[in-house]
Amino acid sequence: MRLVLLGCPGAGKGTQAAFIKEKFHIPQVSTGDMLRAAIKAETPLGKEVKKIVDEGRLVSDDIMIRLVKDRIQDPDCAGGFLLDGFPRTIPQAEALRQNDIHLDYVIEIGVPDAELIKRLSGRRIHPASGRIYHNLYSPPRKIDHDDVTGEPLIQRPDDYEDTIRNRLEVYHKQTEPLINYYQNNESEGPVYLHIDGLGTPEEIREKITSALAATRKN
Repeated sequence: MRLVLLGCPGAGKGTQAAFIKEKFHIPQVSTGDMLRAAIKAETPLGKEVKKIVDEGRLVSDDIMIRLVKDRIQDPDCAGGFLLDGFPRTIPQAEALRQNDIHLDYVIEIGVPDAELIKRLSGRRIHPASGRIYHNLYSPPRKIDHDDVTGEPLIQRPDDYEDTIRNRLEVYHKQTEPLINYYQNNESEGPVYLHIDGLGTPEEIREKITSALAATRKN
């Protein structure tokens, strides 16, 4: 089971990634974790990455592919893996193919922008404890105040509506073409699955499980 999860910010990828890891006993291969691990281990590639990061440059697709290739050779990836954060663009997807890194499934969790804005902009946080509330789905007893301490809640800058709209615009421009790429190349693999992301986490989990089961039977 070698797969990638796609979806806009707020679509619930983190929740479903945790479920997929547990159900199929595969590791989540995070590009961010790989970069940090390479730097910490001071491998030749890690030193190269550290220099790039220290200079404020973006890590190239070529280096990311090398990191992915190294990581999936580890024993815990023998039964498959869930790629997290890569690929995000068509050139990255093509680089995976050219380097014989094969995927079985691409799962896209689709949620309308209006729902994503509602989900993200309604979040409020108690800074001292990290407790999270939502104005609609899990509101505090007193508006904008923590249930335990009574202290004011804050809205993170990432959850401002303008910021959310900008993040969604970046996703639609940069990553959404990747969906068309996988749809149009499904005959060469991987299998593309669109999952309706509206509903509870448990309902989304069931949709993913059912879609994978139906595909595997075929």
